[in-house]
Amino acid sequence: MANEPRDPMPLEEPMFILGNGEMYRNQTEVKMSQIVLPCHANYCGELSAGQLLKWMDSTACLSAERHAGCSCITASVDDIHFETTIGVGQVVNITAKVNRAFTSSMEVGISVSCEDLFSDRQWKVCHAFATFVARRTEAGKVQLKQVIPRTQAEQMEYSLAAERRRMRLIHAEIINDLLMSECLDYQDAVPAERTRVESVELVLPPHANHQVSTFGGQIMAWMENVATISASRLCNAHPTLRSIDMFHFRGPSHIGDRLVLKAIVNNAFKKSMEVGVCAEAYQGGEPLRHINTAFMTFEVLDNDRKPCTLPRIRPEPVMYLSYNNVSALKMLAARSNWVLTSEKNKVSLYTLEENQMLCFKVETHVAVAAEQVFLLLSDLRRRKAWDHHYKECEVITDSHEDDTIYRVVTPSVTKGGKVQDFILLASRRRPCDSGDPYLIALRSVTLPAYPPTEDYNRGEVLCAGFSIWEEENSFTKISYYNQATPGVLPYISTDIAGLSSSFYCTFASCSAFLEENKDNLASLPTSTL
Repeated sequence: MANEPRDPMPLEEPMFILGNGEMYRNQTEVKMSQIVLPCHANYCGELSAGQLLKWMDSTACLSAERHAGCSCITASVDDIHFETTIGVGQVVNITAKVNRAFTSSMEVGISVSCEDLFSDRQWKVCHAFATFVARRTEAGKVQLKQVIPRTQAEQMEYSLAAERRRMRLIHAEIINDLLMSECLDYQDAVPAERTRVESVELVLPPHANHQVSTFGGQIMAWMENVATISASRLCNAHPTLRSIDMFHFRGPSHIGDRLVLKAIVNNAFKKSMEVGVCAEAYQGGEPLRHINTAFMTFEVLDNDRKPCTLPRIRPEPVMYLSYNNVSALKMLAARSNWVLTSEKNKVSLYTLEENQMLCFKVETHVAVAAEQVFLLLSDLRRRKAWDHHYKECEVITDSHEDDTIYRVVTPSVTKGGKVQDFILLASRRRPCDSGDPYLIALRSVTLPAYPPTEDYNRGEVLCAGFSIWEEENSFTKISYYNQATPGVLPYISTDIAGLSSSFYCTFASCSAFLEENKDNLASLPTSTL
């Protein structure tokens, strides 16, 4: 039928006349036009942001594949700010083109405008940058051809693409800093727990792209849906999405996956609110896989389309820090390309070098029950008994029964230098199923009440912790992981180079500590029981 939405069709690329009079057409440019029908609209009669994200992702993917000559997948979408909404009956015009290609990834610029067919007016809606990765072919990894900018605008975007790529690589650190900021606790605030939303979607064939993976635009639309519900629960009204802080796809999803979507209002400002949303996938009894995380900003508009004042919220930032803490350790432990560096007295040292990042893993076995090992290692205050790097350790706060924030002091790495201190979040997790390990995840957090001081060098732990596996006959395998940072690297560099055996001494001491206390539950601090 004529009124039914049809599959989008790319339009022919525009022609440009260069300074030398040469006619030029950008071969990667793709255009898509869609009329907004009632089936695309939300409760306000405006185009759903989720539907718009689908169209944007489709257009950008077509552009990326035109340049690569092979299938491409969405890796990330940068921050998006929606300047206006789009009504039913109006036309959405989307243009996408490749700004720059790197080794196997490329940046695609996306611009969206709205057209009113009755007044012949057009106006800008949003602009975004997406990163796509070329999929491997039978011949191996794809080496993308370089983009040659011809016009002045293309040259500018080509130059800026390198800087945007650098910013993407440090984006996670910026977000962590924002999450770690301390928020005021108002007595009349709405508890963040009230805004929590969890929804499950079954990935069916209509949700998949031409590569049989879940369509990235579909995942973004589902995430927008749960985020909108979460925002509605705070304000008891219909919110309007104003901006998105970077979708970053951590892994693929496929037909048959169950996608678990979770959202919660992280913070409310006077006229806007931030909603954190994440997507995880699983099939059968396998553990959850982290697919995507994003932060969305909503407003509530009055009858004059002006932002309303919002209720205050009592945020729960540690909850999301804890989630990131545990998921980061799980992903580090799941890497398959660890290299055995050395082995001594049944203690093995592995290293992993990837994307200019050095990680290490220490593995050993003890004749102590796994749960007892978990209890003994969970309280960092007891680590001084076996780890000479822990000079002092105090509890700052018990945020939750499974999450505690500590301040740890370690010796100076240089003679006569300052000692280091760390503010660490320790997240403890028992196994969900019989085949799962016990986990103790560690990462640095920032607390305004504990700023760096002149007497200490403030160190940082990006990702560290223990994975504890129960084996037969009361034997337990312990794996310790650490993503090395400048604050940690001096302690371990000589071990990795084979010039020291301090690691082996430390973990031999750990084994002795565990075996000495394997039956001594009474001596455990109550906070860990």
